[in-house]
Amino acid sequence: MELLKRSIAAIQPLNVEVLAQANERLANQARPAGSLGMLEPTSARLAAIFGTLDVRLDNKVIVTCAGDHGVTDEGVSLFPQEVTAQMVFNFVGQGASINVLAKHAGATVKVADLGVNFDFDPDLPIFHKKVGKGTANFARVPAMDRQDAVRSVEAGIEIVNELLADGPVDMLGTGDMGIGNTTPSSAVIAAFSGIAVDKLTGRGTGIGDAALANKIRVIEQALALHRPDPKDPLDVLAKVGGFEIGGLAGLVIGAAAAGIPVVSDGFFSSAGALIACELAPAAKAYLFASHRSVEVGHRFMHERLGVEPLLDLQFRLGEGTGAAVAMELLDAATRVLCDIKTFEEVAIVDAQR
Repeated sequence: MELLKRSIAAIQPLNVEVLAQANERLANQARPAGSLGMLEPTSARLAAIFGTLDVRLDNKVIVTCAGDHGVTDEGVSLFPQEVTAQMVFNFVGQGASINVLAKHAGATVKVADLGVNFDFDPDLPIFHKKVGKGTANFARVPAMDRQDAVRSVEAGIEIVNELLADGPVDMLGTGDMGIGNTTPSSAVIAAFSGIAVDKLTGRGTGIGDAALANKIRVIEQALALHRPDPKDPLDVLAKVGGFEIGGLAGLVIGAAAAGIPVVSDGFFSSAGALIACELAPAAKAYLFASHRSVEVGHRFMHERLGVEPLLDLQFRLGEGTGAAVAMELLDAATRVLCDIKTFEEVAIVDAQR
């Protein structure tokens, strides 16, 4: 718990002087004010994070956190649990969607095992942070105990610190892999928001109507049984979360503590970001939402976080794919602020009278 406490305490507010300078430059650029929409406040916030108008995102990393979920025993997913481990090997072999999109964005993909129900070779080049071999079936018992919830969050923080020990990181993306993981994601936002489960729960990998009704029933049963406390994020994580949700939360907190902007991916990654920002509200200043997925609960997560996603591409994959695509926009935002000339610089007078 000490690492978590220290990391939360280390999160610093943004540089308000640079933020003001960025907004002033944006307002005076040789174009209609506000004409580049969300790229403008995005570029200003990046400047405030780095303390300079000339931000360079040269070192981008996406960490894909993997874990299994005991609640798959309830028939909430189309795919068997074994697929999680198989996809970890695919990530390492550079054959997955995230590998292709990250390469295009100039980002490195790292995989972290937070709770896969498989014994990976210790020499496999991933972050070996296994808290347990999958969570318990939270339809019947809590997903994990509180100690493991803390351990999962601190594992994410450790990953950030280990990345920084190897070299600079200018931007961190979060991604996930875990069969059945949209079920705990819906449970997490339901626990915090109190919104009806059927309004927050989607089809995940593409389940049919009967399976969706069962999924909703399973989540409602778990919430009624365990009564997670929305004022206690670790209680929510322990009762209806996942080990990789905790890891993702730790990535957000660890990045914010190190002054690094973090780009969250889809529904499941946003569940991790939500846990992080409930634990450490100051971390939200460093968080960028990459996209809104087709999962119906994702919008409610963004509303709870108070963030607006950069994209809506109808993704429903995870892995960090949305984060990878958004990184290209974030690169563009840095150039918008620094490279577009002001009216004064191009000697245009009284252009916006």
